Amino acid sequence: MLEKTVYKKLLSNAFDFPVTVKYWDGKSETYGEGTPQAEIDINKKLAMSEIAKHATLTLGEAYMDGDIDIKGSIQQVVASAYRQATSFMHDKSFLKFIPEQGHSEAENKKDIQSHYDIGNDFYKLWLDQTLTYSCAYFKTDSDTLEQAQLNKINHILKKLKPERGKTLLDIGSGWGTLLYVAAEKYGLHATGVTLSEEQYNYTKDQIQKRGLEDLVDVRLEDYRETTGQFDYVTSVGMFEHVGKDNLPGYFKKVNALLKPGARALIHGITGQHNGAGVDPWLTKYIFPGGYIPSVSKNLDYMIEADLQIQDLEPLRRHYQKTLEIWDRNFNNVRDQVRDMFDERFCRMWDLYLQAAAASFEAGNIDVMQYLLTKAPSGEGLPMTRDYMYETK
Repeated sequence: MLEKTVYKKLLSNAFDFPVTVKYWDGKSETYGEGTPQAEIDINKKLAMSEIAKHATLTLGEAYMDGDIDIKGSIQQVVASAYRQATSFMHDKSFLKFIPEQGHSEAENKKDIQSHYDIGNDFYKLWLDQTLTYSCAYFKTDSDTLEQAQLNKINHILKKLKPERGKTLLDIGSGWGTLLYVAAEKYGLHATGVTLSEEQYNYTKDQIQKRGLEDLVDVRLEDYRETTGQFDYVTSVGMFEHVGKDNLPGYFKKVNALLKPGARALIHGITGQHNGAGVDPWLTKYIFPGGYIPSVSKNLDYMIEADLQIQDLEPLRRHYQKTLEIWDRNFNNVRDQVRDMFDERFCRMWDLYLQAAAASFEAGNIDVMQYLLTKAPSGEGLPMTRDYMYETK
């Protein structure tokens, strides 16, 4: 009885739409007025002390283990909790457990490989043909995921207003599509750096298959070890991995890698509020070492690194849509994923994709593109933003 009293306190004000909760004894209770939008089945009593210590980790593991089931959209349930100001998701008493993180070069390599080296065969199942694992850019509602990913890459490169024959460095180059487009379409000499062996080997193979040996190179190295100076630097979905303490040094490194007067386009997940920046469930199961800085912190670090801001563009809705497509793709091949791993992994990955989409939907997180110059803002660029949208 005591447990139910505590659960009622926890759940009665957790959502901004009505939800039915079915308890382990088979009894149900609906919280909120109106027709329930989802049902949460608590199949096993969970220790309230564990929920109080680290709520998202305990509840996430319970879902992975089947101790909790959700009938309805996980994305909508999580988004509802984020929207509800009285939800436990906003209660700082549930944020007492913040995982410690290390970001030495060895630790960064281990963290990156734990996520990105799950295997190319896994990512090929549900990503698009470009193997681009970051926010897409939807120009129209009818854009396919592949087209939207190519839109994003072209949007990034066009913002830089690149000149043929010049050099570009992509920090955290993934499976290399930005490198190939930079070389094939824009005539740049492109270099990528990654810590993922799977991505490195795939990129090396693609460079050879595409005949780009004279234009494209990839290095298996920590960005902190990268040397040289470049006309352009890009970095997509990278600063989220460097760690809170390393962010000032990351932007200073971007500055060091740019030639005088050169430009950088930094694209990454951020927040338009000052939150914890880290979640214990995501840190343990999805992105070890991950940290999401606020926009204001990033701007401070950029200014401290003597970089000037030319353009700042939020793409929150684009990432929400990207994640929704990824999750549909993932569930379409769920049987194959289960054969590769197990059902617990499937529940974990589905929860990750839907919860991430919910975070973007509710504005809990955002994604930004920062156009930076190692010079007074706008130097070498047109006076207006029109050039970014020119079609050639």
